[in-house]
Amino acid sequence: MINTLKSLRKNLKLAPAKAGVDYDEMTADAMSLGLFNPEWYQQQYGRHFVSDVDAFKDYVHKSRFSPVNPSLSFDSEAYHRAYIDVFHGQISPLLHYLRHGRKEGRIYSPFQPRWQPSSTLTPARAVSESGRRLRVAACLHIFYDDFIDRFAHALDAFPIELDVLLTLAKEEFSERARRVFERHPKVRHLEIRVVPNRGRNFGPMLVEYAETLQQYDLFCHLHSKKSLYSGKEQTQWADYLTEYLLREPAVTSGVLNLFAEQKELGIYYPTTFWMMPTWVNHLTMNAIPIREWEEQLGLPPTGGFLSYPAGGMFWARPQALKELLNKAWQYEDFPAEPLPNDGSMLHALERVIGKLAEKNGYKEFFYYPPSGQFTKDQSYAFSSYKGGGIDQHLPAIRANEVVSFDVFDTLVRREYTVPDYAKLKLGQQLANAGRVESAEDFVQLRNAAELELRKRAEFKGDVSITDIYAELANQLGATGQEGKRWMQQEFELDLKMILPKNEMVELFNNLGSLGHKLWVISDTYYTRGQVGLMLKKAGITVPYCLLVSSAEQKRKDNGTMWRMVKQDLAEEGITRYLHIGDNVVADAQLPGDLGLTTFHILHPMDKWQALGFPTVLQGDDAMDEGQILKWGKLVSQVGRNPFIGE
Repeated sequence: MINTLKSLRKNLKLAPAKAGVDYDEMTADAMSLGLFNPEWYQQQYGRHFVSDVDAFKDYVHKSRFSPVNPSLSFDSEAYHRAYIDVFHGQISPLLHYLRHGRKEGRIYSPFQPRWQPSSTLTPARAVSESGRRLRVAACLHIFYDDFIDRFAHALDAFPIELDVLLTLAKEEFSERARRVFERHPKVRHLEIRVVPNRGRNFGPMLVEYAETLQQYDLFCHLHSKKSLYSGKEQTQWADYLTEYLLREPAVTSGVLNLFAEQKELGIYYPTTFWMMPTWVNHLTMNAIPIREWEEQLGLPPTGGFLSYPAGGMFWARPQALKELLNKAWQYEDFPAEPLPNDGSMLHALERVIGKLAEKNGYKEFFYYPPSGQFTKDQSYAFSSYKGGGIDQHLPAIRANEVVSFDVFDTLVRREYTVPDYAKLKLGQQLANAGRVESAEDFVQLRNAAELELRKRAEFKGDVSITDIYAELANQLGATGQEGKRWMQQEFELDLKMILPKNEMVELFNNLGSLGHKLWVISDTYYTRGQVGLMLKKAGITVPYCLLVSSAEQKRKDNGTMWRMVKQDLAEEGITRYLHIGDNVVADAQLPGDLGLTTFHILHPMDKWQALGFPTVLQGDDAMDEGQILKWGKLVSQVGRNPFIGE
């Protein structure tokens, strides 16, 4: 059956399982059950269809890859998430329910909005005269030749003529691409370049067409994407982006109208693909290359969560990205293949595209498919974290035999949020005693000693607080006994400021009382005994296995701890395992890459950002005691519950 579905998608480029579907019967069936409301559907998504059947076909097509709903009575996203086999089969949720699901006893739920924009943009859905006057180009990079027809098909309903600038991975694609696009009624002018496999999608666009794109009012950048973030080959992500960037006329007309009528708008893309990990709108492993782009492009620092065109596809005004388009790029400017799954300059580039437009005085705007609305509201980046608390997730958590937890900002929090505040307090004592010049100098010396030990070990394994203070005592001309006393003082100062994250501690104790095996896993220089004391103070009362990097000489944030955990799980025959933590990379991305199931919760600073509060405790302010005392307790209290809307 799977092969048949793939064949149909390739040949028809429409909804899978189309063969054998009696759409008249299915439409009538869905309407009789109250699950498809054609009037509501057309109003919600800005389309007019000549018949109810055509409206249902449109729903079937889109709902394979997009969380559009047929009515208020049926939630497509909920059905796909509940029955992941239907999602991976790329089958419309309601169509599956009508044909198979109800016989199999599968259930559906009414539409439950997961996010609502705080403000919306309401363009006319038919392209305006000013929209028609725009000079537009589509810059398309084709690595997989079946996207020649996919992209051409997507242009069928595009509301105006446009130029097509192609970059092709192979010379043998050229003849077919020229034949398909030159005869396309919407293509005014065609250019084709065959390019090396360097720079993924951005390299060909910038090397071949950076200067050309500046001649247009707008350009659209798409490329042939075939895999999800996890690496599984699926087409839903590509279908989703193609639909809301090029194919759906109600959306593309709205995009053209908004660009034509609101000159401050500089870049557009649909909100992040809904089946991506909850934490995908984040710097992830790209902090270093993002800093390099920020320096090169003159951008202010960004951190944590952010909106960006995940997948690197968007519409933009050339002037919004002028620093990129004004440079004479060479393929050697981009890293050679193979590239890592994350953390390259190209993964960082897609994360700074929107920020570059904002730096140049433009706004980003987005299309949110579930509600059919355009918006400038960037809070969609946190939409997966909305909810009243842990209770809604409890059934999924309890389905696991073993559950592990991170420590800091997961089970415990610090009263003033800043991890280095204990070091600063110790530095004040040592400065008063004349051992260091200032508290701030001590923090720098303390952290430099830790870094020096890591360098000596070639960043293998981990270091302990005992070794750090032995090194620091040596540097300051102190005795070993003094170093041990300072070490104990830092720990006691930190321990004094440790508070529970009550909901998470309650969850932990509840799971333990119900018989779940519990692990606690932390990247820390503290000893196993010291971490145990912190957990005891936070109210942990049930048995657990404690893994700390200073003892195991393995770390979560470089994957070595997770490889050990995965091996331990396999040796014990445990298949139902879940890890809960707040660090996007260490607690979610890296274990997820190894096939371990994770549940990411918001760090207090991330929740603070999500609620729209001012940027605090960053840079020099993180070591300013006045700022720590002013903001730290507020941030900690706000972050006590890791969900938005409690």
